[in-house]
Amino acid sequence: MSQSGSLSSTSGGTDTTSQTYAQSSDFSSDQSSGSVRSTLSTSSPKSTQKRKKRVSDVILSCIGLGSDDKVQKPPSPNTLRNKKTSFEVISGNVRFTWGEILRATSWFAPDLIVGEGGSSIVYRGKLDNGKDVAVKRAKKNANDENLTNESFRTEIATLQQISHINLVGFYGYLLFEDEKIIVLEWVTNGNLRQHLDCQYGKVLEFTNRLDIIIDVAHAITYLHTYCDKPLIHRDIKSSNILLTSTLHGKIADFGLAKLASTEAGDTVVQTMAKGTHGYVDPEYFKTNQVTNKSDVYSYGVVLLEIVTGKRPTDRIGDHFMVDWAMTEFCKGNGRSTIDPKLAIDSAITVAAERIYDLAYRCLNSDRRKRPYMDECGRILWNIRKTYNDLARNAS
Repeated sequence: MSQSGSLSSTSGGTDTTSQTYAQSSDFSSDQSSGSVRSTLSTSSPKSTQKRKKRVSDVILSCIGLGSDDKVQKPPSPNTLRNKKTSFEVISGNVRFTWGEILRATSWFAPDLIVGEGGSSIVYRGKLDNGKDVAVKRAKKNANDENLTNESFRTEIATLQQISHINLVGFYGYLLFEDEKIIVLEWVTNGNLRQHLDCQYGKVLEFTNRLDIIIDVAHAITYLHTYCDKPLIHRDIKSSNILLTSTLHGKIADFGLAKLASTEAGDTVVQTMAKGTHGYVDPEYFKTNQVTNKSDVYSYGVVLLEIVTGKRPTDRIGDHFMVDWAMTEFCKGNGRSTIDPKLAIDSAITVAAERIYDLAYRCLNSDRRKRPYMDECGRILWNIRKTYNDLARNAS
């Protein structure tokens, strides 16, 4: 999101920042309809020949994201003003009142909307203490009130127990009459998907792409390993990776997150398959059993996005992006899949090949053979070091 400078209640119209939270603003995000098929073979590639043999297993179902695109009609200022304005936030790091939320969003002015999903709208704002925030407000829809309540409680319970430099910060929440509001850190520079699409007017350089996916690996490792109770995000995707002004990544949107028990080293939850098509672990979809390795699968898709620049729902010939990229990689043609917007050199080519090796493992159809996220982080640190050395020697 392009959010340079402070925000006042009289901010101007929405620009490309309006898309940043657009796919990560739901308190509920059930994307489970449709078919998701298994993707990759059950072991890492030993040779090009084995890759060719196994690539027949590479299949990905990729269909569009469904959400309500309509903007909720805001209540009149008189309606909002009649509500009490002294109810304080229940929990979080910043204490504020309902009245302050109204002032921060200029009474939920439509021109401050920066994103919308099926069950919530996100506004940009500034609290009375000068803090820039994102204000996430649940829609009032009686048809899915129970689902909205459940997702709201899930997101609050998750946000209260996590704190990491590569996760979007939580400031507090407000339950006030029929209002459900979450106040979050305002991240200034859009999301990874927007930058891969060059929506900010320039190409996201390969070195920045490496930094971002390492940031994300650290964040997911924290969720899986270092929280009091392991957490499975369930919706890792490029549009849920928000970027700072220095192009570092922060994971957003915990509306689908699940606390998990531990079985045989993996965190396991039995639950209806939810997530975003193109990123959902096929084994999770088939069994309704989500594990920490389900997040690893989604992360593997993001790895391919940063190399190719393409979305998982993009079709290339007869294939969706993941199938196409892995097929070319296994044929030894990985270089041909690298994002043509990049100035491709030997350093990028070597790094891309190694990222493909890791993605291949992350996308394994047998979740037991996928790496853990801490291993992904270590591998990517080494890839970045090799890339930097090659780029420096070439200059």
